Amino acid sequence: MLVITGATGRLGSRIVERVLDRVPAETVAVSVRDPAQAVGLQARGVRVRAGDFTDPGSLAHAFEGATRVLVVSAAIRGDGAVAANLAALDTARAAGAEHVLYTSHQASSPTSQFAPQHTHAATEDHLAGLGMPFTSLRNGFYVSTLEYYLGAAVATGRLALPADGPFSWTHHDDLAEVAAIALVGGPDTDPVLTGVTPPLTAPDLLDLGDVAAVASEVLGRPVERVVVDDDEWKQGAVAQGMPAPAADFTLGMFRAAREGEFAVADPTLERVLGRPVASARSAIAALVQA
Repeated sequence: MLVITGATGRLGSRIVERVLDRVPAETVAVSVRDPAQAVGLQARGVRVRAGDFTDPGSLAHAFEGATRVLVVSAAIRGDGAVAANLAALDTARAAGAEHVLYTSHQASSPTSQFAPQHTHAATEDHLAGLGMPFTSLRNGFYVSTLEYYLGAAVATGRLALPADGPFSWTHHDDLAEVAAIALVGGPDTDPVLTGVTPPLTAPDLLDLGDVAAVASEVLGRPVERVVVDDDEWKQGAVAQGMPAPAADFTLGMFRAAREGEFAVADPTLERVLGRPVASARSAIAALVQA
């Protein structure tokens, strides 16, 4: 039984669809916090069970009979994220899984300026210490992150954000497909999908100046990249309703980008998929036109 967590989320739902393209539905199980959100999968023959990373007992039931488990990283901030991820990994091993996979990030590091990378690094260390076959999928930076900023840029003609650096903007669809390939496995699976993978990224790197240029091309009118001081940006974000801790969290992303943490473009993703992946420019153009 192939078990996938977070199966109703943005990445997990895509992974499930690509797994179902490859194996019968009765060999697939999903662990979701709210089974009511997965009734469509259940109707197709997928086993649907409630599983919450903060409730290991529920995970034990959701992972029952697992041969391979894909743990989509917990959508939790702070120290609770590491504990949640580790609970899922430990439960997968206890359930008898032969291989455990985890959706990490290409910038995973305990010294990153961006807090989620600490979570990924701690989770990877634990996964490597379980004494069993594993895969840590080092995903590129999700291009969908730009959705939070492009709406205002399109409306105002200004992409006003703190100083940044190049990002490995990568599409969920491509990352879902490589995750499905790794989860299904088999004798022909590329060996880079065992252990910690190389960065799984689109082939080009764009900073926010490049993003503004793409938006300008698509819209046929200027979108100016405006660099805002960190403190000034935080004050403005908090004034508009963003909690101060969330603003600090977001500033960590910009600071990490300035340090070059996301400035990695690697050919592995395209090589494993055997096709070109969505370029950052095409993905940004689609977001601008949405």
